[in-house]
Amino acid sequence: MNPTKPAPLRIGGASGFWGDSSVGAPQLVNSGLIDVLVFDYLAETTMAILVAAQRKNPDAGYATDFVDSAMRQVLPEVVKRGIKVISNAGGVNPEACAKALAALATELGVTLRIAVVDGDDVRASLPALRSAAPQGVLVNLVSNQAVPEKLLSANAYLGAEPIARALSAGADVVITGRCVDSAVTLGPLIHHFGWTMDQYDQLAGGSLVGHILECGCQATGGLFTDWQSVPDWAHIGYPIAQVEADGSFTVSKVPGTGGLVSCATVGEQLLYEIGDPGAYLLPDVACDFRQVRMEQVGENQVRVSGATGGPPPATLKVSATAMAGWRCSSSLVIVGIDAVAKARRSGEALLERTRELIMAQGWGDFSATRIEVLGAESLYGPHAAAPTLREVMMRVAVHHERREALNLFAREFAAAGTSWSPGTTGAGGGRPAVSPLIVPCAFLMPRAAVAPRFRFVSSATEEPVTVPLDQPATAKAAPLLSDPVGFTLPAGKTRSVKLVNLAWGRSGDKGDLSNIGLIARRPEWLPLLWAQVTEEAVLAWLGHLVKGRADRYHLPGLHAMNLVLHEALDGGGPVSLRIDPLGKGMAQMLLEMPVQVPADWPV
Repeated sequence: MNPTKPAPLRIGGASGFWGDSSVGAPQLVNSGLIDVLVFDYLAETTMAILVAAQRKNPDAGYATDFVDSAMRQVLPEVVKRGIKVISNAGGVNPEACAKALAALATELGVTLRIAVVDGDDVRASLPALRSAAPQGVLVNLVSNQAVPEKLLSANAYLGAEPIARALSAGADVVITGRCVDSAVTLGPLIHHFGWTMDQYDQLAGGSLVGHILECGCQATGGLFTDWQSVPDWAHIGYPIAQVEADGSFTVSKVPGTGGLVSCATVGEQLLYEIGDPGAYLLPDVACDFRQVRMEQVGENQVRVSGATGGPPPATLKVSATAMAGWRCSSSLVIVGIDAVAKARRSGEALLERTRELIMAQGWGDFSATRIEVLGAESLYGPHAAAPTLREVMMRVAVHHERREALNLFAREFAAAGTSWSPGTTGAGGGRPAVSPLIVPCAFLMPRAAVAPRFRFVSSATEEPVTVPLDQPATAKAAPLLSDPVGFTLPAGKTRSVKLVNLAWGRSGDKGDLSNIGLIARRPEWLPLLWAQVTEEAVLAWLGHLVKGRADRYHLPGLHAMNLVLHEALDGGGPVSLRIDPLGKGMAQMLLEMPVQVPADWPV
């Protein structure tokens, strides 16, 4: 007799980052449509923020919104409905997060078994790692520079297996530190379906579920290229994935909510913040998303299938932070005739004056400076329009190794209100704050050097979770798939259109990398896009921002491509002085690139 087929598992994604709306959790819990509620809070920049918070208060270092806002709203209903909750809100202090949640449960009179997954803090292993590294130097994965000797934090990206083990031991809530974003979703899937850690296709499918859910409303119409077509932003629905035992799944949202679930909205999220789609490396599995297919199976329902996987790499990525000095930025509004020119001159005068003052103190020059005029399309570089603007915002951002130098800069900033440009206003907010410049970096370490574990907050007993060590490294993708058939413009008239007329696009970041995913609006248009949106063409269009190379990857299942741009974000995250340090606008700028199409194309 065949065993009973496991029921699908319904998972709701309630948070895409620390700072997401508080409406996601109650919307999903009260719908009655989910079995598991997951929250993703951590990004590289967030880890830097949490480290800074813990430096001020040893009991801080976790995403407080998880307890104070989300769980306070839904905890009694979560317990009543038997919903499991998984969150990486623990940040750099998961124990404190779990204790805060336990206190809330006591306050609300509910019984809760809370498990903590940790072991991601690898600072104690660093001396041995440095000794074993070539020349005793750990290398930053993004910059290829040496990792600083003094690190404030170093957390290995853990996988989903510890979460699954904690659920099997009876946890109602699992709180983790640094794990890969998709692990909070893959963990309950492993537990529910009984997947083993060598069922790579299922693990890849479950990881893709997590990747779709991890950014909240980005899967349900948020940040969508065709934003005009997305209804009711104010009441946008958070995503729900109904997952089958084979790892395929259907994405939807709570009926009656706003937003949009389509192949394009879900497809944009698949491409978000990935590198090589044929080698998306995670602690549990090496995923291949190139043959993933999407099908609209109902209103606001998209079925996703086709992910495959292989053995995970022999190393784990470590997210670390280091103190690199101090930073300060502030803005003023400039109104009136020649506003752009006045704003730029004001910023230049401010830097000239403060540079002279700090140099006179013997403190040395700024380590980095940037002037941007918001409204004048500063990020567009040579593609900026030349409008006559009569109100703009001048933004000046600086780094320095000494705090007192930036205290002086902050004090002098207000002088612009009476010293320089007519029409200067907006100076009533007080002096800008000087904050630590805590920069992220990343490096690899052997799996054997990491010992993840879980325990319940009511118990001092730790349950070790063995990380499999007999997995071969998967450093490269499976054999390359053929590129789209070559396209040559036919003889006859052609015309120039913007890329946005032919493709949907979304961009994101990983350190100083920016990726731009493009999906052809019609499958038959991809060959034309492939012929014209080349690495060279992209670098020519975005060369004022991108200082490194461009890599391009083909996803035939989605009729899409993924572009990975190196040295594209001025260092990225908290290091970058740009107004867009996370590359959110990169796709928007690329979508304005002109491409040639036959004159009779219905574009």
